[in-house]
Amino acid sequence: SCYRVFKKTSGNGVIALYLGRRDFVDHVDSVDLVDGIVKVDPSGLNGRKVFIYLACAFRYGSDDLDVISLSFRRDIWLKRIQIYPPTNGNPTKTPMQESLLKKVGEQGCPFSFQMPTNLPCSVSCQPRPNDRGKACGVDFEVKAYLANDADNPDEVIDKKDTCRLMIRKIQYAPANKAGPKAELSKQFMMSDKPIHVQACLEKEVYYHGDPITVNVKINNETTKTVKKIKITVMFKMCIVFHVFSFIYLLLHRETVGACSTYEKNFQVTPLLANNKEKRGIAVDGRLKDEDTNLASTTLSQGDKEMQGIIVSYKVKVTVAASGGG
Repeated sequence: SCYRVFKKTSGNGVIALYLGRRDFVDHVDSVDLVDGIVKVDPSGLNGRKVFIYLACAFRYGSDDLDVISLSFRRDIWLKRIQIYPPTNGNPTKTPMQESLLKKVGEQGCPFSFQMPTNLPCSVSCQPRPNDRGKACGVDFEVKAYLANDADNPDEVIDKKDTCRLMIRKIQYAPANKAGPKAELSKQFMMSDKPIHVQACLEKEVYYHGDPITVNVKINNETTKTVKKIKITVMFKMCIVFHVFSFIYLLLHRETVGACSTYEKNFQVTPLLANNKEKRGIAVDGRLKDEDTNLASTTLSQGDKEMQGIIVSYKVKVTVAASGGG
């Protein structure tokens, strides 16, 4: 098999969950199918059934804030199916499921989930050094369990009757388009001519660690001196109705004299390594404690129904002239 197998067995050994991967790509107009196998030992069921669900959950408070009857975690989306006894006959199996079944054998029960396109990607908020428990963020969980009913709130599911694996929904980066460009002309009091500023990027999509090159052109037709040029990469994170912005600055105090022109390429590279101390900044979803990056842009952010955390970036150029303005 060419697949790496991820496995989690329930405490009682009756069920085991198998996945061939844990990263699933959001292609904007569709999301990769989540497919896997649950191995079931019928002799240990004692009349119970086997269910499995895929849940996208939003945690907006850490574990140590959870109190009786009040949890700071809620499901954005959940899909549940009964996997044993099977209810859908003999469904078509994906190549990954065929591969997993060769490993699991006759007791393997295939399952698959199709996520909708309006869910956020996996993302978490960087905690304080002394924070405990799970960080705020959006996560995805596949969980198999034994129960008499699919979703009976009065039925207590013992932890030993469950097995689960966390997965990630990650953002696909589309082919690069021409970079955006912005222009502005500013007129001043007591001056009949303006300062023209143009800023443009060489491309639209930047991968983690890519330096962002900002081309700045200034045509100063006034008698004022441009005394400062500031390049800002603004990171915007929307959590439901709250907005947080973190700013990466590249400050240049170069001057542009009166009645002169200026052009220069500036480079700025937003990196998580330079922002480790900023509590609450969004990073790509983690599986366990592995290294990650600043959160990727949410490409489906135009969807007003999207919940959870939405991330965007923009480059801002500020030009300051002597005497204010």
